[in-house]
Amino acid sequence: DVQLVESGGGSVQAGGSVRLSCAASGFVGSSNCLGWFRQAPGKEREGVAAIHTSSGSTFYIYGKRGRFAISQDNAKSMVTLQMNSLKPEDTAMYYCAIVWRSCSGGVPAPQAFDIWGQGTQVTVS
Repeated sequence: DVQLVESGGGSVQAGGSVRLSCAASGFVGSSNCLGWFRQAPGKEREGVAAIHTSSGSTFYIYGKRGRFAISQDNAKSMVTLQMNSLKPEDTAMYYCAIVWRSCSGGVPAPQAFDIWGQGTQVTVS
């Protein structure tokens, strides 16, 4: 079975940076869409960015591209999310997820994803 494990969350001051990692174990395959999502208390889960694992094409939710960057390390079966110039409103639980198809030119909706990690908390004060 495929498992996703996020790491790298923590507390940071506004304006700071955090780098989240998502490690995949098990047979992942070569052409999938891996996305980062976040969910703040009382709010719906929202997409942040996604990457097509075979082409390396990246996609961002509107407004996220400038401060957030998604990338992958195929050798380590890992996808990272670099977050810069963090704001208090970025405080949320961050999740990675994978779907067994392409990203279809954007960040698919959360319900499209097949497997989720347990999440990692990012708190910006």
